Amino acid sequence: MNIRNRKILVTGANGFLGSHVVEALQKAGANRLFLPPASTLDLRVWENCVAAVRGQEVVVHLAAKVGGIGFNREKPGELYYDNLMMGAQLMEAARQAGVEKFVGIGTICAYPKFTPVPFKEEDLWDGYPEETNAPYGLAKKMLLVQAEAYRAQYGFNAITLFPVNLYGPRDNFDPSSSHVIPALIQKVADAIREKRDDVEVWGTGSATREFLYASDAAEGIVLATEKYDKPDPVNLGSNREISIKELAETICELMGFKGEIRWDATKPDGQPRRAVDVSRAAQEFGFRARTGFKEGLKEMIDWYREMCTPGLTGR
Repeated sequence: MNIRNRKILVTGANGFLGSHVVEALQKAGANRLFLPPASTLDLRVWENCVAAVRGQEVVVHLAAKVGGIGFNREKPGELYYDNLMMGAQLMEAARQAGVEKFVGIGTICAYPKFTPVPFKEEDLWDGYPEETNAPYGLAKKMLLVQAEAYRAQYGFNAITLFPVNLYGPRDNFDPSSSHVIPALIQKVADAIREKRDDVEVWGTGSATREFLYASDAAEGIVLATEKYDKPDPVNLGSNREISIKELAETICELMGFKGEIRWDATKPDGQPRRAVDVSRAAQEFGFRARTGFKEGLKEMIDWYREMCTPGLTGR
């Protein structure tokens, strides 16, 4: 698909990932983007979905309600309902409107709790997701079910991508809803500002995660929009697994914090391990992450310091 001159709706365009995807689409030559702000486009309302897809040729669905472990434990019902309704209604509206291609973004949280590492796409249905984020993960996995069903019955070209945990500039640093990397950066920044000698982190530090720099994820999404038209789900990852302990230590090092990391083992670790097989994305549309993890973390911390805490230095 040549995306130049295509009418492309990007939901969640003003969010963290959305802002990077818009930049990647523009870099690839897309010049007819429809980027409605979330404040004016509640996709839980059917009429809004119908209006949003009218006249569009491609839909890239990034809008989602998301958060870290604490947010998932606090609002499982909202995370399930809101994400399910947004995805299901938008795809149905797109089908009815004759949209040429629908790009759905799932989540690594959709994988079973105990999945052999690296996670392969064919493992998606081999068990129940980790309990703290199962409602969110299952709601997003319904994008894949719907896409496959619509392709089978209607010939509708819908694809589903499953990115790992994302990070980078413009991430959400709100302590009530942020993911692990921005939450750790915020905690370390608070400890530096308050001249404390320790920082408290949830869990034991033994869990592992794979992280993908947001601009790399955006490049993968654009490549799939241009080049991938099959029903099979596709992982997007960086091919690097890291423990939360090593992550926390690396953030402290990059931020110049020399205090103690105290682990609160009464809080959950979440899924024991997360890392995906990235071979399908490489084979099908040539995607490989380009940003080194430490390089990406430094850029994210530099952005955070400039935008959120100017003048903050380590101690």
